[in-house]
Amino acid sequence: MNKYGAEFFGTFWLVLGGCGSAVLAAAFPDVGIGLLGVSLAFGLTVLTMAFAIGHISGCHLNPAVSFGLWAGGRFPAKELPPYIIAQVLGGIAAGGVLYLIASGKAGFDLSAGFASNGYGAHSPGGYSLLAALITEVVMTMMFLVVILGATDQRAPQGFAPIAIGLCLTLIHLISIPVTNTSVNPARSTGVALFAGDWAIAQLWLFWVAPIIGGMLGAVIYRFIGSEKQ
Repeated sequence: MNKYGAEFFGTFWLVLGGCGSAVLAAAFPDVGIGLLGVSLAFGLTVLTMAFAIGHISGCHLNPAVSFGLWAGGRFPAKELPPYIIAQVLGGIAAGGVLYLIASGKAGFDLSAGFASNGYGAHSPGGYSLLAALITEVVMTMMFLVVILGATDQRAPQGFAPIAIGLCLTLIHLISIPVTNTSVNPARSTGVALFAGDWAIAQLWLFWVAPIIGGMLGAVIYRFIGSEKQ
């Protein structure tokens, strides 16, 4: 159970740190951290947890990563259900804690989105469903290429958490305006359940696209990373 607990708490930290920075700090009067700060916060959650629990569970923190590692031959299929359950529960627990904190401020309004992911009218930049789909697939695909490459036994050892954390930061810098950046179904679910309404109605995309992208990234890395000549 240690690895499932690690995935729960790791995903809890990712959602609390990343979404918490967006809800509580992004537009804080005069000293808000903005999109750059939110992007960095998401990257830091993964970087810190990769060092903290990578040796326990592999630090997936993301159903799309688990699927991608399975497709890449690095993770057994029988472990997918318990890992994904632990990740989603961790995301929901973080969403609950964030809701309790955020709702303590006068004027708190869930209609602002609660850091939920969306497309169309609910995209931060008004991007279409197709644009959101392409963004989430491609960003998650590249995330898995970096994860598989950085954790390859041929790669420099000990630096994988840094590469993966910085990759997630870069992904957010690119895609927050499009979808508010998911690349992680557990992250999307954790806040959507509290935002309700449109966030739940659009949640399907942020399960389907990241999982497809994760498995595509695994296929690509298995091709480019093969030692066969």
